[in-house]
Amino acid sequence: MAIVFEKPKSLTDAPLHYCPGCTHGIIHRLVAQAIDELGIEGRTIGVAPVGCAVMAYNYFSCDMVEAAHGRAPAVATGLKRSLPENIIFTYQGDGDLASIGMAETVHSATRNENITVIFVNNAIYGMTGGQMAPTSLPGQITQTSPYGRDVKTAGYPIRICELLSTLDGPEYIARVAVNNVKNVNQARKAIKKAFENQVNNKGFSLVEIVSSCPTNWGMTPIDALKWIDENMIPYYPLGVYKDRSAKEGE
Repeated sequence: MAIVFEKPKSLTDAPLHYCPGCTHGIIHRLVAQAIDELGIEGRTIGVAPVGCAVMAYNYFSCDMVEAAHGRAPAVATGLKRSLPENIIFTYQGDGDLASIGMAETVHSATRNENITVIFVNNAIYGMTGGQMAPTSLPGQITQTSPYGRDVKTAGYPIRICELLSTLDGPEYIARVAVNNVKNVNQARKAIKKAFENQVNNKGFSLVEIVSSCPTNWGMTPIDALKWIDENMIPYYPLGVYKDRSAKEGE
């Protein structure tokens, strides 16, 4: 009988620790599929964040390094410069990347470091109990904004793709989602392209994945996926924000 679907070889057999309905598992699979399809597992090094994906090193079969909170792009830069033949990726949440790690993110992008950044945006601090994140929506209720995010005091959410796309450095910036089959398929293509860019020495690629957090949103998994469509995607529109190869007609 022909095999039509199987676990990517770049994922281990370790059971995931994520909450029911969390979309980290989908994203892990898409990253592993890209690694498998490009045949780069043996020379890939991932950088795990501080956050819900802090134990990502248990799930990917490639070499992994644990970075301090927010420092994954800096660690990835050091790895890539010292091991230029290796493929280096970071896997980061919105608190890790867009708050404490904002400087590392911006400067690695503007230098066009030849790394791949996988950015998971679920609009909340997940691991530490559901506090307001840099990406929490206006009016969104969290543990630290019980009356909803007030933009007068907390400011507006940060749109990472829009911000980074204004820089001259980055090669590829895209935002995708994983809340339905169509979006998962688009996410798979974007993640693979981000790795292909590094293989081809094109430079910095970041894929933002709009994701759910049913536990801290206080929703069922199904309602959380609907909330992405109704609330997150309108504020964080999906699409390619920068692609120098496309612009150059490649």
